Amino acid sequence: MKFKILILALTCSVVGIAQEKKLWTLEECVRYAEEHNLTIQQAELDLESVKLDKSDAIGNFIPSLNAQASASSSTGYSIDPTTNSFVNQKFFNVTPSISSSLTLFDGLRNFYQLNRAKLNAMAVQYQSDDIRDDIRLSVANAYLQILSNRETLNVLNAQYRATQQDLERTNELVENGVLPKGDLLEIQATAANQEQQIVAAENSVLIARISLAQLLQISDYENFDVVDEGYAIPDDAVLEITPREIYEKALTFRNDIKASEANVDLAEKDLQIAKGARYPTISAFFQYNTRYSDNARYPSTIDPNTQQIIPGAEISFKDQLWLQDGFAYGAQINIPILNGFSVNNNIKRSQIDVERAKLQFTQEKLNLETDINQAYVDVKGSYKSYEAAGKTVEARRLSYDYAKERYNVGLMNSFDFSQAQARLDDAEATLIQTKYDFIFRLKVLKFYYGIPLEEW
Repeated sequence: MKFKILILALTCSVVGIAQEKKLWTLEECVRYAEEHNLTIQQAELDLESVKLDKSDAIGNFIPSLNAQASASSSTGYSIDPTTNSFVNQKFFNVTPSISSSLTLFDGLRNFYQLNRAKLNAMAVQYQSDDIRDDIRLSVANAYLQILSNRETLNVLNAQYRATQQDLERTNELVENGVLPKGDLLEIQATAANQEQQIVAAENSVLIARISLAQLLQISDYENFDVVDEGYAIPDDAVLEITPREIYEKALTFRNDIKASEANVDLAEKDLQIAKGARYPTISAFFQYNTRYSDNARYPSTIDPNTQQIIPGAEISFKDQLWLQDGFAYGAQINIPILNGFSVNNNIKRSQIDVERAKLQFTQEKLNLETDINQAYVDVKGSYKSYEAAGKTVEARRLSYDYAKERYNVGLMNSFDFSQAQARLDDAEATLIQTKYDFIFRLKVLKFYYGIPLEEW
């Protein structure tokens, strides 16, 4: 019997461990998102696709080589391809061939295409890294949202426990005739309202967890949760750095800036390719071909003794391939003279694209400077809001303690006491919101300054 109980206990322990929630740290969430997020996976596919462009550009320097073969059968009066004479009979022939060509000069467009493919791969890599940066920030924001909602829930639970104590004390005073029953009803209403707030807060925590899980492409929401790392107000030393200094440093590593700069180089390379179309194109070619016909024979001979014509023997397939083969090789030049203004128009379009890319690059830098200045102002504003919220909580708590003392001695009715408690609840909720708002905004500003997310 004891053995069975031991086995049952061990089984329950194993099941409990299997069903235990995995608690994720912020670093684990970020790394998992980088490996499983669909947007990042699509960016990786784009990168693999542009790598093929480089392979195509390299292939332009390699001679082409193609093999061809055709087979035909004809009846009636036609030309025998093996004798080039008209015959009226049925014959079958095969004409295999091998051809090769190589571009010798095309205005250096092949070299420009290769350099463009390399630049395009760099640009797409920068874009992929920029997407990763955005995903990191989204994960961090969702992660902090869970902690914020959970801390709000903890505060509400603590307030509800305090209200339960007030409810028990008020109930005793009402039963002893010290307080009217209306005070008890008011406290009960306050407790019921807090229960509703707790349910809403629990739902907020659940929704925040689901949002982060979806961002990580995790479908097991029930067993997904994050580590409560207890974020305190971080070091705000970055605020001692001017926005201009943050901007100058951001220009050196921000992937969106690098991608925009690479687009300028791509546009300039496209302009070189377009200008290359003005030059002649020189190419070389080589071709080998042979043929076979089922009517091919060796030439007829005359018997010296009888003077009779001896028909020629049929030529075998192998011998025909060697006897009737031939080579062709040479070079050709194509000089553009007039092509409906297409060359000049393409050059002008490319010049416009260069100017457009430069303007976009300038705009990206202006946007970055604006974002950094805005982030700097937001951090300072959110910190002031946090400080103000902290002072409000202190004042509301003192007011609540004073109201509680007056209520306990019968100098304040339950309605006014409930209002004092409600004001304290609102102040503490605002403090939590402003705290995590400041934490996230400060992290964003540090991110602009180049501090890795793992060091948050």
